[in-house]
Amino acid sequence: MTSSDERPQRNRRRLFWLVAFILVLFAIYSGGWFYLADRVRSEADKAVAKLNKNGIEAGCANLQVSGYPVSFTVSCDNLAYEDDSKNIAASTGSFNAVAQITQPLSPVADLRGPLRTSVPGMTPLWIDWDTLQAGMKLSWPLPRHVSLQAEGLSGQTDPADDTDPVQLFSAGKASGQLQPNGGDIDYLGSFSDLEIAPDAIGGRVLPPLDASGDATLKNGVALIGTQVKSLRGQTVQIRNLNLSSGTARIAVSGPLSVDAEGLIDADLMIKLTDPKAVAAILGTAIPEQKSQLEQGFAALSLLGNEPSMPLKVVKGKASLGFIPLGKIKPVE
Repeated sequence: MTSSDERPQRNRRRLFWLVAFILVLFAIYSGGWFYLADRVRSEADKAVAKLNKNGIEAGCANLQVSGYPVSFTVSCDNLAYEDDSKNIAASTGSFNAVAQITQPLSPVADLRGPLRTSVPGMTPLWIDWDTLQAGMKLSWPLPRHVSLQAEGLSGQTDPADDTDPVQLFSAGKASGQLQPNGGDIDYLGSFSDLEIAPDAIGGRVLPPLDASGDATLKNGVALIGTQVKSLRGQTVQIRNLNLSSGTARIAVSGPLSVDAEGLIDADLMIKLTDPKAVAAILGTAIPEQKSQLEQGFAALSLLGNEPSMPLKVVKGKASLGFIPLGKIKPVE
C-alpha cells in the first residue's frame, strides 16, 4: 500500500476518534444534565415536604425543568408561602430561571407579579411591576453577586382585603446589587420617578423623587446566617446617598447605627443643592416645621447654592447644623 493510500485511512481514523470523543462528551453532558434536573426536582420536593412538616405551606406550582441541551431552565406557574403559626403569607406569579450552558453559574430569573403579602401589624399589600429580573453569580457559601432590576413598579393595599384599595407608590425604574465584602455586605442601588401617595404618609405631599445609594452593612454576612429580624444593633456605613427632585438635591455620607432600644445614632455629612428648593419640599412634607425650615434654609442659601453641613442624630434626636429636625421614633 502506497503512502497516498495510507493518508486517507489515517484521516478517516482520526475523524472516527474525533466523532467518538464528541459523542462520549455529549453522553456525559446529557447524563449530567438529566441527573441535575432530577436532583432539582427531588430537592424542591424535599424542601416543600420539610416546610409542610413544620406547619408551613409552600409551593412552586407545576415545577418544570427544561432547556436541554443548550440551557438549564427552572420554572413554576406561581410561588406561594404561608405560615399560619406566625400569620404570614406571600405569593407571586410565574417564576422562570435560566442558566446558559456557557455561563452555568450565572443564572437569570424573571418573576411576574403581583406580589401579595400578609404580615401581622401591616395592611395586606399588592405590589406589581411590568418587568422584574434577578441575576446572580453563584459561589460558596454565598453568591458573589446578586442583582435586581424592575420597571413599572406600583404598590397598593390588597384589593382582596379592601373593596377600595389605597394606592401607596409607583416608580419608573428600580435596581439594586448586593455582594459580600469580607464579612460585610455592600449595596448599590437606585430608583427613578418614585411617587409616594399622600394617603401612604398621612396626607403629606412629596414631589416625584430620584435616588441612588452606595452603602455597606457591617457584619452583614454573619447577619444573613442568623436570619436577623430586627434592625436593632445594626450599623451601616453610607458612602453616598443621593435624593433629588428637580433642582433640589440632598447628598448624604457617613455612619449610621441603631442601638438596642431602637434609637438611631448618626454622624452624617449633608450636601445640599438649591437649599430653597429643598426647604420648599421639606416644608410641604413636614408642615409643622415649615417656618423653621424656611428660616434655616434661607440662612443656608447665604453660604452658596451647594452648602455642606453635619446631620447629627443622638438617641433619635436629629439636627441639621443649627436646625432642629425633631425626634425619630425607635425602629424595630
